[in-house]
Amino acid sequence: MSRTRTLLAAASLALAAALLTPTPATAAPVAYEAETSPAVCTGTIDADWPGFTGAGFCNATNAVGAHAQFTVNSASAGNATVGVRFANGTTTARPAQLVVNGTTLQTPSFEGTGAWSTWVTKTFTVPVSTGSNTIRLSPTTANGLPNVDSLTFDIGGGTTPPGDALYIAPNGRDGATGTVSDPTTLTSAITRVAAGGTIYARGGVYALSQTVQIAAGNNGTSSARKKLSAYPGETPVLNFAAQSEDPANRGVAVNGAYWHITGIVVERAGDNGIFVGGSNNIFERTITRFNRDTGLQLSRTASSTPQSQWPANNLILSAESHDNADSDGEDADGFAAKLTSGPGNVFRYAVAHNNIDDGWDLYTKTDTGPIGAVTIEDSLSYRNGTLSDGSQAGNGDRNGYKLGGEDIGVNHTVRRSIAFGNGKHGFTYNRNLGTMSISSNLSVDNTERNYSFDGGSSVFRSDTSCRSGGGTNDRVVGDADSSNQFWSGTNGSRCSNYGGALGWSYASDGRLVVTLGGRVVTL
Repeated sequence: MSRTRTLLAAASLALAAALLTPTPATAAPVAYEAETSPAVCTGTIDADWPGFTGAGFCNATNAVGAHAQFTVNSASAGNATVGVRFANGTTTARPAQLVVNGTTLQTPSFEGTGAWSTWVTKTFTVPVSTGSNTIRLSPTTANGLPNVDSLTFDIGGGTTPPGDALYIAPNGRDGATGTVSDPTTLTSAITRVAAGGTIYARGGVYALSQTVQIAAGNNGTSSARKKLSAYPGETPVLNFAAQSEDPANRGVAVNGAYWHITGIVVERAGDNGIFVGGSNNIFERTITRFNRDTGLQLSRTASSTPQSQWPANNLILSAESHDNADSDGEDADGFAAKLTSGPGNVFRYAVAHNNIDDGWDLYTKTDTGPIGAVTIEDSLSYRNGTLSDGSQAGNGDRNGYKLGGEDIGVNHTVRRSIAFGNGKHGFTYNRNLGTMSISSNLSVDNTERNYSFDGGSSVFRSDTSCRSGGGTNDRVVGDADSSNQFWSGTNGSRCSNYGGALGWSYASDGRLVVTLGGRVVTL
């Protein structure tokens, strides 16, 4: 990783360097996901191999004539650069016809990538016309295509985002047309965007005082999501500093279904930065910071919401949440799926740091019963309990990953994740008496225990613990075999490479790259 920050540096600088540095919109390629209409996949949309972007990838039928097809929009005629992101877990190359607007231009070969979870991009130069163009990959053998994740398109002279788009800007008007030259407001665009359409948010600070509501029933579909996206190369910041601290004063409340929100910063809301009461949504490369409760939280929309409608099957991808702090110092976490969240929610490549309470909170209460099982994978939680400016509050729990509450069993999954330097425990069951799967995690230099599991029947595999704070030994009740190394007062060979310096960034494919004590870990 090229940018390493110490724990005392503001981690937002690392993210800004790696993720949010503006580039001219005319030079930014536009990404098209294989699972999103009008893309066509003659096969299935799958999500069983990690590392893909969006909500899945095209696993085309292994037959001549099958295809993955994208429809792209070009601002001008000319030669465009097209990048196909794919994975081929076999050792046999898979040739395919590259067909643009019905004409076969090339027959590229998609070589083996070593594993189905290893994604690479192959680029081509192709002629396109002004407006809509189709780009199709069709296999020439019965072995079929590789798995196709996405396509990037860049005409060089200035790409335009795909059609059916609305544009918003800090100076937008409610009555505006929503074009590039006449942008509208976010609240107006949310009510106007059609399924499959995109709201492009131009860069700048949006000064807002009222919660931005995506109401229940304002839905996309599984094949045509509604999107709210940063305009290519720009950073929209939704600033709610005008709100007072109050549970009613959330920043963005997403109670609809099948939305994809990407590249948006939400800050200084009176409660949650992003509140999720809807299901089947994607939150990608969002930043929630300086809010006065949890940065991004999943819970039911109202006390009358039946359990069958608790938020489920949401994906939080390559997101960051930091410096969220409430006035009493005990409620503001980085991420939370707690109290009343449904099944199937996933956090992947996410970073929670310097929040006043916990990095992740999966708390349960007797009053409402068990939540749905949550998956946290390939993620990082550090220095929670201490804000970036060094301030603390005595009431916060300060854990990296807090996984339960009140002796209620929920079978969560936490894998390939790191807890570093948190103010209490790194990973804690917090009275979750279920059978959780805790595997391939690393916990270093947390103030009390690196792993704190005093009950339940969780399964631990290939977990590593180094230098528990104050010499406190780990406590692990459950099924833990010799593949683990827990702290019992000695370092052990696997601890020698982990020093005190931490840095992180996102790779171009969204994966999290962490440098810890000079050792680089790609999650």
